Amino acid sequence: MRRACIDIGSNTTRLLVADCDRGGIEVIHQERAFTRIGRAVGPDGQIEPAKIDEVVGVVAGQLWRARELGAADIRAVATAAVRLAPNRSAVAEAIAARCGLEIWVLSEEDEARLAFLGAARTLGRVPDGDFGVVDVGGGSSELVVGTAPDHVSWFRSLRLGSGDLAERCLCSDPPSATELRTARAEVQEAVRGIDAPHPAEAFAVGGSLASVRRLAGSVLDAEAFARSLSVLVSARATEVAERFALDAERVRVMPAGLLILQAAAELFGSSLAIAPGGVREGILLEAID
Repeated sequence: MRRACIDIGSNTTRLLVADCDRGGIEVIHQERAFTRIGRAVGPDGQIEPAKIDEVVGVVAGQLWRARELGAADIRAVATAAVRLAPNRSAVAEAIAARCGLEIWVLSEEDEARLAFLGAARTLGRVPDGDFGVVDVGGGSSELVVGTAPDHVSWFRSLRLGSGDLAERCLCSDPPSATELRTARAEVQEAVRGIDAPHPAEAFAVGGSLASVRRLAGSVLDAEAFARSLSVLVSARATEVAERFALDAERVRVMPAGLLILQAAAELFGSSLAIAPGGVREGILLEAID
């Protein structure tokens, strides 16, 4: 069956269309819009009405595209930026009114479980024993350990994401050394006291990983983190984006994402291989079962 998932994240709103069966999924189409909900949250935590209208318009366009491509089952989810907003019901009601879609606002546990499932079942192999998954989003980050295909034995959700961290700490273009130190200190504070398992191997998932792969390769170890961060702070975001065929908006948040990924790798005591699937794939795969 052809299915689709619309994922309303803190940085981006994404569409995945795929043919799904018990053997896995075959990606047909993917697209994204940088809706940056995290930038449009007021002092009271409410998402601004203009941003809600923008997101509804993006979801409507992605819904039309999914239907045009023949998706018979279309699911829509929202993550940290909507989950934490006092007016999250207004987002869901606005989308339902215009699009007829019910939004599933994922809990922290849901997000961790689906990221793990999406990674485990798209690797093309079954990992031997426990393995870890790190999902860095715009407004939160999930660390998960378990066994394939879907047994989660441990997880933590950090209220720290690449968009929020970049917005608070990495204001210059490119970020300064002082800003990077401040951001790194904030990440270290967020993971302080976490006693994470040390799985035999670990994987990174999330919307920015395709971009990270162009800079760092498919395995994120200490050398890859250092090399990638050096490139990202060497020039303005537009210059780095042009050099590596990336989106400048993505380049602006990538240093923050890499700092979070590096801290997670250190917690797990393992380098991170970039996995092909994450939350969106997990949602589509779970729908098969």
